[in-house]
Amino acid sequence: MNERIKSLCERKSVRAFEDREILPEEKDAILQAAVQAPTAGNQQLYTILDITDQKLKDTLAETCDHQPFIAKAKLVLLFCADCQKWQDLYRAAGCAPRDPGPGTLLLAFSDALIAAQNAVSAAWSLGIGSCYIGDILENCETHRKLLNLPELVVPAALVVFGYPTRQQKERPKPERAPMETVVHANGYRRMQEAELRCYLKNTLKGKEFEPWVQAFHARKYDSDFAREMDRSVKEYLKAFDGLD
Repeated sequence: MNERIKSLCERKSVRAFEDREILPEEKDAILQAAVQAPTAGNQQLYTILDITDQKLKDTLAETCDHQPFIAKAKLVLLFCADCQKWQDLYRAAGCAPRDPGPGTLLLAFSDALIAAQNAVSAAWSLGIGSCYIGDILENCETHRKLLNLPELVVPAALVVFGYPTRQQKERPKPERAPMETVVHANGYRRMQEAELRCYLKNTLKGKEFEPWVQAFHARKYDSDFAREMDRSVKEYLKAFDGLD
């Protein structure tokens, strides 16, 4: 296994950081890696917000499901799916662009998330940890106002960075599902119960299947924050598909 693939396999989420600054040249390298990511038609359908204001970080730590470590991160980047700038560009060139639809938004989300993953991978290669904060999709109205987001700009991923503490370095990375339950040949197949149990075997580590899944369902999928995320995403989508 070469060093690049080894790094990708070893990378894990980091939620506790040393009180050690990320150097300007390290930050620049992370951002350079992000903007060199693959992108649809070389459009770069994203904008990266560099959150440097501590009060803003403190607020995001609360609005993103009350996670204090966000405020302690040394670098906070918000990757936005940006369908606004190309609308403005087309009009500047004298075009009469149609309103963007869901397909345009999904393409922008892909661009933004690929850029984010480039940043995450580059940071790890420098010894800098990171964590994706999916909760940025919650509280649509609050985050739009807080971050001055136009109607055609949607926060795709908030990522926090910092040097991991010793405990975080030594913490084992959660095992992923067996390859055969994730990779399907030539077409999708719905897994039967035996395969579904196999899918979780590395996560369960001997725990009973039903109680674990039921608890996870209650804590994650059926939680208040998950329902709020669904509500917020519907609000973001109104600009793209005419929902009312």
